Amino acid sequence: MTWGAGPISPVAVVGIDCRFPGAPDKNAFWDMLLKGDHGITRIPSDRWDAEAFYSAEGKPGTMNTTMAGFLSDPASFDHEFFGISPHDAREMDPQQRLLLQTSWRAIEDAAIDPASLAGSRTSVHVGIMSSEWAMLHMADYAEITPQRGTGNGYHMAANRISYHLDLKGPSVAVDTACSSSLVAVHLAIAALSAGDCDLAIAAGVNIILTPALSIFYTQAGLSAADGECKPFSAHADGIGRGEGVGVVVLRRLSDAIAHKQPIYAVIEGSAVSHDGRSNGVTAPNRWSQQQVIGNAYARAGVRPGEVSFVEAHGTGTTLGDMIEVQALGAVHAGEREQPCALGSVKGNIGHTEGAAGIAGLIKTCLALDRRILPPSRHSDDENADLRLDQHGLWLARLPMRLPAEGTVRGAVSSFGLGGTNSHLVLATPPVADRRPERGGAGVLTVSAGTLKALRRNLAALAEVIDREPSERLPQICHSTNLVKTSLKHRWALPAWNREKLKADLRSQIGDPRMPVGSGYATPKVIFLFTGPGSQYPRMTRALYDNLPAYRDRFDEVDSAMRPYFGRSIASVVIDDMCPDGASIHDPGLAQPALFAVGYALGATLRDLGVWPEAMLGYGIGEYAAASLAGVLSLSAACEIVVALAASVQKLTDYGAMVAIEATAAQVQPHVDAEPHVAIAAFNGPRDLIIGGDADAITRLSGTLSEAGIVTKPVLGAPALHSPLMGPMVTEFSRTADGITAHRPAVPIASTVHGRLVTDDELGSAYWVEQVTAPVRFDAALGAVRALTPTHLIEIGPTSVASDLIRRADPGHEMAILTPCPGEAATGHEVAQVLASLYRDGLTPRWQRLYTKQQQVPWRLPPYLFDDHAVPLPVMTTRRANIEGGTTAPAPAPAPAPAPAPESIVERTLAALAEVGGYATADLAMDARLLDDLGYDSLTLIRLSDRLTTILSLDGSMDLSELPQLETVRDVVSYISSRHNAS
Repeated sequence: MTWGAGPISPVAVVGIDCRFPGAPDKNAFWDMLLKGDHGITRIPSDRWDAEAFYSAEGKPGTMNTTMAGFLSDPASFDHEFFGISPHDAREMDPQQRLLLQTSWRAIEDAAIDPASLAGSRTSVHVGIMSSEWAMLHMADYAEITPQRGTGNGYHMAANRISYHLDLKGPSVAVDTACSSSLVAVHLAIAALSAGDCDLAIAAGVNIILTPALSIFYTQAGLSAADGECKPFSAHADGIGRGEGVGVVVLRRLSDAIAHKQPIYAVIEGSAVSHDGRSNGVTAPNRWSQQQVIGNAYARAGVRPGEVSFVEAHGTGTTLGDMIEVQALGAVHAGEREQPCALGSVKGNIGHTEGAAGIAGLIKTCLALDRRILPPSRHSDDENADLRLDQHGLWLARLPMRLPAEGTVRGAVSSFGLGGTNSHLVLATPPVADRRPERGGAGVLTVSAGTLKALRRNLAALAEVIDREPSERLPQICHSTNLVKTSLKHRWALPAWNREKLKADLRSQIGDPRMPVGSGYATPKVIFLFTGPGSQYPRMTRALYDNLPAYRDRFDEVDSAMRPYFGRSIASVVIDDMCPDGASIHDPGLAQPALFAVGYALGATLRDLGVWPEAMLGYGIGEYAAASLAGVLSLSAACEIVVALAASVQKLTDYGAMVAIEATAAQVQPHVDAEPHVAIAAFNGPRDLIIGGDADAITRLSGTLSEAGIVTKPVLGAPALHSPLMGPMVTEFSRTADGITAHRPAVPIASTVHGRLVTDDELGSAYWVEQVTAPVRFDAALGAVRALTPTHLIEIGPTSVASDLIRRADPGHEMAILTPCPGEAATGHEVAQVLASLYRDGLTPRWQRLYTKQQQVPWRLPPYLFDDHAVPLPVMTTRRANIEGGTTAPAPAPAPAPAPAPESIVERTLAALAEVGGYATADLAMDARLLDDLGYDSLTLIRLSDRLTTILSLDGSMDLSELPQLETVRDVVSYISSRHNAS
């Protein structure tokens, strides 16, 4: 036989999530497969009365079994997480609920933040073959609502995922009966190959709410009495039903490798066909099955002998098993040295119908990823009539290790009741370098929709930290930054030591004061650059060694400064290799060193995504601020800073400086008595620095001390901003005059003028004046404080100005952050700064915190949703009457009406609660109508109608602006104001 089209571009399976009978997630599913367990149970009472429809003889209108595979909690749904109101959630098909949560988790499993896909060309292909929810809800025409309409329908199973995640790629529901979900995968592969999407979500779902299909299978002679599929077994006697949901995330292999994504398996070939006209519309066709298998191998470019195992359709019907084995045998027999292993997941979870293909695919992906083939349940006594050995096949009775090296291949079949067949060929992924790398600090992040969910998800992450080796920690942190950062409630912790992190996690999970921020906040950051006196040997050495981003920026300054400085500033700052026995405290070295540190650290924070609202520099720190704001190019800033330092160094007397705790009025008369002394800095109302001739400073200090004024020498700082600098101004101005200044890209507060500067005030004349003019730090601080910042970051080698701020403005509410606190700095403090800013609403550029080898995505525990119970519609208990007719129960009594509230506010809140299905007490005033409560346009129409009724309006109040309102408070204010006006 000639097979079909040629090879396809390989597609990687990068994410998986699932829920199947007896297996709430993929890890539990894998454990079940390895152990050969099953999830078949008695029909739960919340579906229907099993005895009411049971007949061992399979009489008309009955089913011959009371067993099947059921999910333990299909009614659970975190409607708040997806911004869906309780009312709308109750109207939704539970298949849609399952798909939303499982898709989110599968995307996270692919090391992708689902929220980051908003607006992307991501496709959704969902296999679904039944909607018994619609059967139960849409027959009562009088009760049909818009929400009930959108809560049903095959199309909405796919469209709802695209809507809630804001995906722009194709969104398609597929119904080819039992092969629906594998055909959905095939179509997703085609969309990727055609360029219709860059990422694809392929899924299958099935929920059993009525006995209808079970009755059909019984009447067609296809139902197993014990409710179990027994594929290829001598005891095979029919189908056992099952339910579940499975989602895989697909990406072109080249893209997955480029993004270093973990890969479960690679889909090398895919094919779909139909039986055509055979022995009946439901009868399988051996030749068509054979054709689709061969086509898939041809597209994969592989020979049958290269396929180690096949995950068969394997329903456990005598005819179906026989035809499938014959079709596989026609392809595999005589083509291989070793027989091909055969199995079917239906022996574990039942026939999950629309989700059957995806269940087999997930089993195959996990087997290839772990290089273990699970046993095939019910394989102990194979059907001898199948003659598996003659067909080049065998049943795996025990877990089988697949080759540890080289490429291993498996295949998956799925055949639809109406004749649509699908077959996929998969292989183990190419070997990737995912080795961890020691060293450095990361930030562990978790976000969640509620505080309760935050703690639950944090505890799940703590389990990962407990079991993974220390060297894996940076990769785990980086992965949390990729995946776990976009939700409302945010938590973060710097991480560089596994044992400390474990202890911190344990203490915070149970701490009611655990620091948590909001993703809705927007931090306003001010950069404050420190000045003279903050230098020390080997300053920021730990930062240079531990943070690649800082090392890159410092090396940038080193290169820019070398032509003017004549040597490496890195050797002076980082290695303390000062020339000719000089000290880092010498002005000729201290000022270029402080500029280099300030610029490099400020640029690093900017690279990490921390953008300031404004900047303020103290002394030499003002040059770093000007350069980072674009006023001075880095080269020009280096030139002028080196010139300043050289000019000061040439002075025969550097003078001295002393800090004073007194007001200017108290000190000025004493300063006026010393002609070579001046107030060099106004740091606060009682926080001054005086500078000048050293002998005069000594005399003045003694005089002030006798007057009861506290003084403290400022060590290692020349008497800048004092008359002593006069002799060097002329020389310095020659360099400054050649500097070109530009318009600042970020507002800068000038310590010369004590205010924000205008566009043309930072030219050469400014820098000359800055040498001798007093530092008006308190006024400049007031100028940036007027911008109402939430955070101030002190940028320099130590924490100096933070104390000045606390003294100058003790009532401030800014968070003061210090990325380098001094000589005891570990180099990990930048991670602490990012953690704090992230909690308060900033989204950093996390990748700059890590080396390339640390930027390897790692699979994390998927999101743990809240387990709200959204009721399933218990089928009305109707006992089948074999002779004809049914008995329906009496209708449930209508609930008593709630007492009418009195005030306009109360009545408005009552209307809001009623249309959304909330309790009035659950409506927070700042809750957003769409994002938090799920009040879409349809809900707002109902709200308008309900408000008209509950407020007894006669049409005089215009409610047309309701759709433009954002929060509950807006609605209450809107209604109150218009009601009062009317």
